[in-house]
Amino acid sequence: MSAAGSGGRYLLFGAGGQLGVELARAIAPLGAVRALARRDVDVGDAAAVRAAVRAARPTVVLNAAAYTAVDAAESDAERCALVNAVAPGTIAAAAEEVGAAVVHFSTDYVFDGAARTPYRETDPTHPLGVYGATKLAGEAAVAAASTAHLTFRLGWLYATHGRNFLRTMLRLARERDELRVVSDQVGAPTWARPVAAATAQLLAVAARAPGGATGAVRGWSGVYHLTAGGETSWHGFAEAILAADPGRGAHRCRAVRAIGSDEYPSAARRPSYSVLDSGRAASALGLRLPDWRRQLALALAEGGG
Repeated sequence: MSAAGSGGRYLLFGAGGQLGVELARAIAPLGAVRALARRDVDVGDAAAVRAAVRAARPTVVLNAAAYTAVDAAESDAERCALVNAVAPGTIAAAAEEVGAAVVHFSTDYVFDGAARTPYRETDPTHPLGVYGATKLAGEAAVAAASTAHLTFRLGWLYATHGRNFLRTMLRLARERDELRVVSDQVGAPTWARPVAAATAQLLAVAARAPGGATGAVRGWSGVYHLTAGGETSWHGFAEAILAADPGRGAHRCRAVRAIGSDEYPSAARRPSYSVLDSGRAASALGLRLPDWRRQLALALAEGGG
């Protein structure tokens, strides 16, 4: 438990993940933070979740816990649904019981990729796989259980720690002569740190509102898209990572070859286009994330691998 800032009480689930680590750091100055990783509380255990919320008596509950193994989800649908669809509702209901606001995180994979312009929050959803379907169900569960909630849809999230595309590309660049990367899936690579910083920025504003954090969030309640500016393919992202890596002198890789999704078999279908329009978060909440290339440069400067 850390204590500082305005005196708010923050309970974070999923503190061990790539977003959770950044959130714990970002919200630490705001007040007392109870950051729970899976080893502390399994969000699939409803009784444990409710007990954690009642014990913390938070003003805000943040849920960064998620089942994110997109391919594994196809054969592990029950566990994926428990974590992504059921647990968010349990967390939101427990938060509502103690009068706390909820901040939840979802995904661009709630869309099917048929569009060719950035998706808005009002666009129809149509997930292609178990992961996206369970995340969409989690959004609905939060909205049904909480009168003061924010759900941020993120996309192509990475961090300078944990297992993610950035760190995988940096590792493989040192191990292989050539990388083969899908070029027909387009999104907006988003560093977890700016997402966490934007979340903390908004919660700081909420804490100072006349009705407190819960009142402020109640007025903002809904789904918001929050991703980096710009767009690229996985192939374009890989090329940018290798080109901007301060340690590129140690690369063994000399070529990043573009391939189609059909050349990279996977258990789950993925949207070919999942760029999100974050204009609503900017206009309604004042949240804007930097362009994906700027985020990448900053992440690599601190040692992305």
